[in-house]
Formats: sequence, C-alpha cells, structure tokens
Amino acid sequence: MPSTTNARGNKVVIGDECGVRVAGIVAGTPYPGTVLEIQTPFYRGGQHLFRVYQPGTDGERRTIFVLLEDDLQGFKLGDAAVDGKLRQIYIPAPGEMLNMLLADVAGTGDDHTALEMLIVDTGTGKLIATTGSPESEPFQLLATVTDPADDFYAPCVYTGY
Repeated sequence: MPSTTNARGNKVVIGDECGVRVAGIVAGTPYPGTVLEIQTPFYRGGQHLFRVYQPGTDGERRTIFVLLEDDLQGFKLGDAAVDGKLRQIYIPAPGEMLNMLLADVAGTGDDHTALEMLIVDTGTGKLIATTGSPESEPFQLLATVTDPADDFYAPCVYTGY
C-alpha cells in the first residue's frame, strides 16, 4: 500500500472539483491517484475499459484520466482497484490540485523538491521526476519529499501540459 504521509487529506482531488468525473471498468489493480488511459476499442456494459497509462514512452502526451477513491463502494485513498470492476475516474482541469501517486524509483534515493515538474511513467501510471525531453509534464509537485521507502501520495497541481 502506498504511503499517505505526504497527502493533503484523504481524497485524490484536493478541494472543489473543477474537472469531469466519468465511470469506467478498470483493468488490473491500480491505486487511486494513478494515471489511466482508455484501452480501445473495448467496451463492457456500455462503459469504457481503462488501464494504466502505457503509450510506450514516459511523458508522452495523452488525455489525463486519474483513478479516484470510491467512497460509494468502500474504496479509500490507499485501496487498490479490483480488476474488471466499475470505478470513478477523473479528468482534471488545469490548475487543479490532486493527491497523486508517485513512484519510488529503486536505487535512486529519489528525493523530490517542491515545484519540480513530473511526468507519467509508462506502464505504471505513476508520476516520476522529469527526465529527458518529454512531450508533456502534466503535474508539478507541491511538497518536498525526502527518501521515500515506497510509492507515495503527494499534492500536485495539474498543469494541463
């Protein structure tokens, strides 16, 4: 289970929602705060099937869909999705603050400084520090995090880029 020590509150969306909520079937068992993509062209029961972000390259530009906790079904911030079940998914608006899931990159001592730009890691949907020349840096970290021992939640602002 990811650490919630750095999270602001116990929800993915911090404050009032400005984005759009959609429902969809989730493939796999990602945690809330993970970036998803539509797994086309599959539909089940009229719903889109979502999977973790995996376009092939870290930081590739895609629509940002974020898995939410789901209080109506008893899922909290640190509870993984159940494969094949309907869940709430969120498309954030630029400037919106969210508790996002950041990857603990083994062997890097991955300290993070407030205001650092973040990209989405392909295959996991978790955020990582920007590397290389990505097409998109959709999130900016709003806290300093030192020596995480596991994946963790941290407040971020959605840039829209």
